[in-house]
Parts: sequence; C-alpha cells; structure tokens
Amino acid sequence: MKKLVTLTLSLLITINASFVFAEGELNTPPEGFTALFNGKDLTNWRGLVGNGNPYALEEMSKEERAKAQAEADKLMNEHWSVKEGVLLFDGKGKSLCSAKDYGDFELYVDWKIEPEGDSGIYLRSTPQVQIWDTEFPGYFKHGAEKGSGSLWNNKDHERFPLVKADNPVGEWNTFHIIMRGEKVTIYLNDKLVADDVVLENYWKKDGSPVIEKGAIELQNHGNTLYFRNIYVKELN
Repeated sequence: MKKLVTLTLSLLITINASFVFAEGELNTPPEGFTALFNGKDLTNWRGLVGNGNPYALEEMSKEERAKAQAEADKLMNEHWSVKEGVLLFDGKGKSLCSAKDYGDFELYVDWKIEPEGDSGIYLRSTPQVQIWDTEFPGYFKHGAEKGSGSLWNNKDHERFPLVKADNPVGEWNTFHIIMRGEKVTIYLNDKLVADDVVLENYWKKDGSPVIEKGAIELQNHGNTLYFRNIYVKELN
C-alpha cells in the first residue's frame, strides 16, 4: 500500500509539473517571431475605428483620428480581456486590431469558438481568413461546411479552403498564415487550406491590389471568442 501511495503521489506531481510547464509555454514565440499578444494585457493592440476601412482612416485628420481611436480603445477595454494567458472577447463591442501595420509577414494564431461561432483574421486591414462553426446548418448557405481558413470575401480568386481541417467546436485550432505581396498561403492545424491565393481588395472594387501595409485584425460577429499564441514575423 505504501508503494502504491508513493507511486500515486509521484504520478500526480509529474502530471502537475507537466501542466505547469505546458502553461508556461503559452504566448512564448518561437525563434525569429514576436509575440503580438503577450498573454497579460492588450499591449500591441488597439480598438477598431469605424468599420476598419484603411482608406477612410487616411482621410481623417490627425485630431479626428486621435479622438476616434481614444473612443475605440475605451470600447476595446470594456469587451476584450485576458484570462489565464488567453485573449477573451465577450461577444459585444468591436473587433481588435494590431497597433502596428504589417506588409509581408508570417503569422501564427491559436483560436477557439463556441457553438454558432463566427470570426476571422483580417490581413493588412482586409477581410478575411474565415473562422466559423462548420457544423452549424445556419451557416451552410455561406459555405461553412467546407471549413475554416477560406479567403471568404474573394470574388474572382479561390474563395474556399482546399480541405476541411477544423477541430470540433470548443477545441483549439491553429492558423499558420504567410502573406507575401498580394498572395496568401494558409495552414489550418498543419493542413494546407489556401495555396498562394490572391487576397482581393475588399475596400476597392476596381481591381486595385490589396494595400501594401495594414493591421492584423481579430474579427467578431457578436460571439464569444478565444485567442492565444499570436506570433508574427515580418518578412521584408
């Protein structure tokens, strides 16, 4: 009996140590990458001004933009928070933007949604790498059953993912996104879902290429969302 108790205690200590070690690795970037989310607060992020249209932002005066940004940041802090190393959105308010603009970059981001969840990742302030509940019939009319990871707003270039690679709702997923020029390659849970596809300029319908630099945005559609391990590396 004494040996059994000792073995059980030893096993519990090992499991607990492994858990602590795994938790300690959260939001720690791999070599060459920067943690866009530090696991503690909203440093490196700003609130969404207006609807995020980068051309509209350029037309604002410095004073107008500063005032609008202050209001957006206030709203951000009311609805985005950090809990146990996870970036949490309560389903209200607006999307979250990186404080810095990026051109060519490589990005890792873990995400998790709840049933009927709907989100996305904007690249250079442009929608979007799609995230959604792929088993919710209400989204099937939009192509959700094909999987997350699509460039959903594309009209002329590939729109839907090559394969469905989502983990079940409630489990973590990982995007690996590479943006070079106007083309995007996306891996979802280590499976290729977009292969060097043009990201179309959502904000201008005249065939103009996507803007050269813009924010990385965590989009919301009024659902509770979870993000962690957001790492970025600039390629130019």
